[in-house]
Amino acid sequence: MASGMTSSEYIAHHLTNLTYGKHPVNGWSFAESGQQVTEMGFMSINVDSMVWSVGLGAFFIWLFSRVGRTATTGVPSGVQNFIEMIIEFVDDNVKSMFHHKSAVIAPMALTIFVWVFLMNLMDLVPVDWIPHLAGMMGIHFMKIVPSTDLNVTMGISFSVFFLIVFYSIKAKGIGGFMAELSLQPLGKWALPFNLLLELVGLIAKPISLALRLFGNMYAGEMIFILIALLPFWAQWVLSVPWALFHILIITLQAFIFMVLTIVYLAMAHDHH
Repeated sequence: MASGMTSSEYIAHHLTNLTYGKHPVNGWSFAESGQQVTEMGFMSINVDSMVWSVGLGAFFIWLFSRVGRTATTGVPSGVQNFIEMIIEFVDDNVKSMFHHKSAVIAPMALTIFVWVFLMNLMDLVPVDWIPHLAGMMGIHFMKIVPSTDLNVTMGISFSVFFLIVFYSIKAKGIGGFMAELSLQPLGKWALPFNLLLELVGLIAKPISLALRLFGNMYAGEMIFILIALLPFWAQWVLSVPWALFHILIITLQAFIFMVLTIVYLAMAHDHH
């Protein structure tokens, strides 16, 4: 725990993003407190979430492309074996749930699974390390787990939502898509009710995707922060078991996000 901070200040500090935006007094600047973040409102961006999420995505692309270029049919390296296991795992899940022809779904599922997993994995870095290094460089805040930022999880989820709408229209046409929204489940005589019911269900898909990932990762990060407030010996007693258990959580959340994306896109291709 950083010296000179109360427990509440410490928690607030570790849960505040490095935000750049238009402040009503200071103009375009980095926020130096949680209050300034609130005052910036919509005209702001969480710089740390953007940097870490884009950086982890770039690392994923670099690693997989590098292994792809150097892959061998002889004795593979440990990294190649590991990546092949991930690809086969994702491919098996896609084949079992998506029964249509598409060259996009499997690569997208792989990207979602690995990218979300890498973002979640940052939760295992001790909570004080990188914020302390950032503070030494004069940076007030630094959150390194992008999936604990609702803006990030919502951004990914609404990207999936736009794909759902796109493939629904592509597979069924605009008329078929509108008929699907307005004529089921109760037929044309209950059209207004059907439309309301289906629109709520459609919009609930990205929101539930985003909130599920955000809620689980935010809760896990909060527990790590609370453990860091304890005496040093208690931190080691509690943080190691929680970190080992959290490995399951971060993997499971990435898997759930991928599976639901596949299922939603399979439903978008289905004709009723």
